[in-house]
Amino acid sequence: MRNGFIYLLILVAIIAIFFTFFSGSIGGNKEISISEVIRMAGSGELESIEVGGDKLTVLSNSGETFESRKEQGSSIVELLEAAEIDPLVSRTDITVKGSSGLSNFFGLILNFLPLIIFGAILLFMIRQAQGSTSQTFSFGKSKARMGTGESTGVTFDDVAGVEEAKQELQEVVEFLKFPERFLAMGAKIPKGVLLIGPPGTGKTLMAKAVAGEAGVPFFSISGSEFVEMFVGVGASRVRDLFEQAKRNSPCIVFIDEIDAVGRHRGAGLGGGHDEREQTLNQILVEMDGFDSGTNVIVVAATNRPDILDPALLRPGRFDRRVTLDNPDVKGRVQILEVHSKGKPLADDVEMQVIAKQTPGFSGADLANLANEAALLAARLNKKRIGFAEFAESIDRVIGGPARKSRVISAREKEITAYHESGHAIVGHMLTNADPVFKVTIVSRGQMGGYTRFLPEEDRSLWTTAQFKDRIGAAMGGRAAEEIVFGEVTTGASNDLEQATNIARSMVTRYGMSEKLGPRTFGKREEMIFLGKEISEQRDYSEGVAATIDEEVHELLDNAYKNASRIIASNREKLDELAKYLMQNETIEGDQLTTMLDDDSTASGNATAPSPSSA
Repeated sequence: MRNGFIYLLILVAIIAIFFTFFSGSIGGNKEISISEVIRMAGSGELESIEVGGDKLTVLSNSGETFESRKEQGSSIVELLEAAEIDPLVSRTDITVKGSSGLSNFFGLILNFLPLIIFGAILLFMIRQAQGSTSQTFSFGKSKARMGTGESTGVTFDDVAGVEEAKQELQEVVEFLKFPERFLAMGAKIPKGVLLIGPPGTGKTLMAKAVAGEAGVPFFSISGSEFVEMFVGVGASRVRDLFEQAKRNSPCIVFIDEIDAVGRHRGAGLGGGHDEREQTLNQILVEMDGFDSGTNVIVVAATNRPDILDPALLRPGRFDRRVTLDNPDVKGRVQILEVHSKGKPLADDVEMQVIAKQTPGFSGADLANLANEAALLAARLNKKRIGFAEFAESIDRVIGGPARKSRVISAREKEITAYHESGHAIVGHMLTNADPVFKVTIVSRGQMGGYTRFLPEEDRSLWTTAQFKDRIGAAMGGRAAEEIVFGEVTTGASNDLEQATNIARSMVTRYGMSEKLGPRTFGKREEMIFLGKEISEQRDYSEGVAATIDEEVHELLDNAYKNASRIIASNREKLDELAKYLMQNETIEGDQLTTMLDDDSTASGNATAPSPSSA
């Protein structure tokens, strides 16, 4: 605004200069001397003389107009009388024109024109210097975005699948709404709440919901926004953030990805004096500085609580931890219903069925699933979103879009069909394996095809028999390739990797080895400042290491032999399923179950015991 005013002032000055120097040439009237005016008046050649200050406008009898100038303060009548010319005799009309306010204004501007121009330029330079200076000192200002509780547009109704977490945070909402109720009982509300959970579980959404429910100001900032290349900037931003929070209390300060500045001190390459640690120290000081009368609650989110500094987690700072995990079946149904609001759904869409097909999905995955289904329906010009769109969206979220344009040879297609059929048949025959839900040879992402198992229930505990049957189902594809084609391909590389990891975890982490007994082997080390595991310290002898290798090899070998026996006993069913896949590419649901359940299945299962019994 101010810069615009300065530019306008400079423009006015330029226009004034232009009119000052070029007004005479713009008018077009011929200028004559004052003596010529007196002579023409004496000879009776003039009709009228108009006086405007020191300017004379002369009109001749022939209709020509001339301009002339007289001395400042002199009178044209006196000049004519001095020349012994009577205006009445010469019949010359003399009129005096008063000066207007506008001309006085322009005259004033012209008088002070140099000073105006100099002042405008000086003011412009000062403003530019102030702008750069303020930009320099703004490094220390907080970049937190402030909003009111209503502006978040999120309440607890928009958060589903985490009922326990909502109950924990309801206390915070009640304190912000009615602090006197808690203060009367002598209770102290937690100063900080740490939201812990994997990516996509709704930590940021939960913090916004708390602010929306309480109806208080909401300061949001990421942990990475505190740190800059300049020393002391992070600590300064922390101070500024908490000063703003105190002025707007009661309020909520939300720090997303706090592990960016809250990592264990002294573990980094910079020692104990780097910028990140100074920022963390300032956060610790500010959280301690809140008195009981300051209704400011700090909410932070992280998916790496193990690398946070212990001083940050002690009581008095982040004294309450709320865990948000991937939702169970009931939670997934609720999340799908939330994200399906406002979307036209077909009658065949059942959220319970979709939820059962999405084990391990986070809240973000389910939101993406509902959006992908809507996009697919719009792409097909459908009026409603059907179950087919949701089913395709599940596959897209898991493996990516189908690569239908990929050209593969008939030989490769046949190998893929037998490979995936091997997974399906072995998994179906094993008692403790998850039920087979879908088999396809449609390429998605890096996968040439895949077999999707659908667990009957969400589980967090695994038995030895379940692990062995999982390894056996993973070996089914390679076993089918070897039996049918007499050779194996690289298509089983990921299967072997998964099977090996399960077998090694059974022996070294879960104590499921009969020879080695119930103990763990190896101590995993991680560099806190890197935030990931980089090595494993061996706390066992070379002889034990050899035994571990033998146990892992035995688990894999038994599972592979058992899978091969199942494939050999059910060769006809394998051929039938592979032939169907080569023609139709995909089979799922009841149709797949019907194909796998017949007399040959029963006989095959009888001749092929589960790896769990091996």
